[in-house]
Amino acid sequence: MSWRVKKVMPTDRSPMKSWGYVGIWAVAALVGCSGDKAGKRPVAEAEPIGNPSRPAEPIRPERAPGEKVRELDLNRDNKPDVWTFYVMAKGADGQEQERQVRKEIDFNGDGRVDITQYFDEREEKVRESMDQDFDGKVDSVLFYEKGVNVRTERDVSGDGKVDVWLYYEKGKLTRKERDTNADGRVDNWEYWENGQVDRIGDDLDGDGNVDRWTKNPNSQ
Repeated sequence: MSWRVKKVMPTDRSPMKSWGYVGIWAVAALVGCSGDKAGKRPVAEAEPIGNPSRPAEPIRPERAPGEKVRELDLNRDNKPDVWTFYVMAKGADGQEQERQVRKEIDFNGDGRVDITQYFDEREEKVRESMDQDFDGKVDSVLFYEKGVNVRTERDVSGDGKVDVWLYYEKGKLTRKERDTNADGRVDNWEYWENGQVDRIGDDLDGDGNVDRWTKNPNSQ
């Protein structure tokens, strides 16, 4: 069964604000599936949200003034593999106390930081930077709200810039954005529903607008 493709006609509306309902449908042949209801449903339209690419952050940031560090050797090789950073701050009772702001972790025991976690004033994790290929550079950053991952940014190409964005709601992937040509702008959008891709949008001319929508015929 083939996916349905919708080509969006040009419009004078501002980028990313409207896709228009006028379009040309190019439907691939469905062998033995001419009566498939999924193939006849129109593509659900939604507003894509692009993100400008930005340079990846260092896996081990510079130590801020006033930060204290505690080192732990969890694998007992006589080398630290966890560094926990604290600052002095006033607690709820108005008294000075230590507050955790960052934790750096050497996951594979090579003496270099692979994961850095950042904490807010309530010591809740808000961001986690990861070096997943152990080359000393950040290639994935997870963002958290109330302890739940809501967004992930990745450098898949390895050029030091974010080129993939993933968005989650209630722990489930809802949207994936890509910069496929390394120009610093999103040109591909995937929308997920019920654990599978529902539709894919492509910007073919680099103007920030979706020019073509492809619908998953198996999506409901």
